[in-house]
Amino acid sequence: SCDFRSPSGVTTRVLAPDTSVIADTSPVNYLILIGHIDLLSGMFERVVLPAAVWGELSSSDAPSVVQRWIADPPVWLEIVETPDADPSAGLHKGEAAAIALAEALHADLVLMDERKGVNVARGKGLRVTGTLGLLEMAAQRGLIDFAEAAERLRQTTFRSPETLLELMLKRNSRKDGDA
Repeated sequence: SCDFRSPSGVTTRVLAPDTSVIADTSPVNYLILIGHIDLLSGMFERVVLPAAVWGELSSSDAPSVVQRWIADPPVWLEIVETPDADPSAGLHKGEAAAIALAEALHADLVLMDERKGVNVARGKGLRVTGTLGLLEMAAQRGLIDFAEAAERLRQTTFRSPETLLELMLKRNSRKDGDA
């Protein structure tokens, strides 16, 4: 990884393309819904889902497009049984499994949106970003238009603090304008 300093002075860590990522359910779900799931294979050398996350994405509760995608996953996606996850933190199965797998595989990054899981993962020394953070990384690399992706995300059930989204939109519009 390396540091990227935008013209506005914001320093962001940008992951090199030879990194591994462990994904929780929410980011994969939303990337599928907004049509950007292939960003994962373009941004990371190794993309791993815990079997528990596969189960959540396969559930009848998941959107049908997500169920169809996970029923025939792309070749770049690894689905791995996880070591015993610590249930004491009160996390969902997918979150606990993603954290346990990230620790076991020494992953470079964990993709996770739920605040409680993010806090537990960071407390264990793991690097974590969510759906918005991943989209911002992709925009920094010129892979997507952040504002367009954010608008697609707004059309789903995705929720984030509006102030965070507005800050990210402002930050990325400056980058787009400087390009």
